[in-house]
Amino acid sequence: MVGRAHLLVTGCGFHVAAIDAPGHDGRPRTVYDEQEIAAMRQAMATGEPVGPIVVRYNAHLAERAVPEWRATLDALQELPEIGTEGPVGYYGLNMGTAIGVPLTAVEPRITAAAFGLHWPDALAETAKQITIPIEFTLQWDDEHIPRESGLALFDAFASKEKTLHANAGRHKELPRFEADSAVRFFARHLGGAVTSPA
Repeated sequence: MVGRAHLLVTGCGFHVAAIDAPGHDGRPRTVYDEQEIAAMRQAMATGEPVGPIVVRYNAHLAERAVPEWRATLDALQELPEIGTEGPVGYYGLNMGTAIGVPLTAVEPRITAAAFGLHWPDALAETAKQITIPIEFTLQWDDEHIPRESGLALFDAFASKEKTLHANAGRHKELPRFEADSAVRFFARHLGGAVTSPA
């Protein structure tokens, strides 16, 4: 995420905030976090589908993270160099989509979002509430998220302007150029000028 944030800062001059999800990186884990992480590792080790566990756990993380993101936006907009007048975008893949879809559905300050690489199960109904411009990426040969699932989530967004980027490859093989595309997407919708060769 730091690399993507750097592209948005240097490529468009945006202010960018990246927050670790609850229970991730250096943040303390709850007993529930530990249980779900153990369940995911067990599923991966035995070749069982990990999707149902990830969907359930990410929905739980979103319940914890959405209020944090809203409080972060409040704090950032109090800074004189940011203020309340500028548009806000959201960029999140995988777990970032699981958090970003419910956040975007309830946060009117977000006016453009880039999502992708997630199942529709817990998100499709919420995605129907989102009408802002969306850029959505999926991997055509994703070993975890069937292409029909990715397409179903993309289809669920009520946005009149939404773009699908489907790339050949497995889940972790999302091309780096998709980050450059997101820079252009946000420049177009948030008013930044692309200053790099992105």
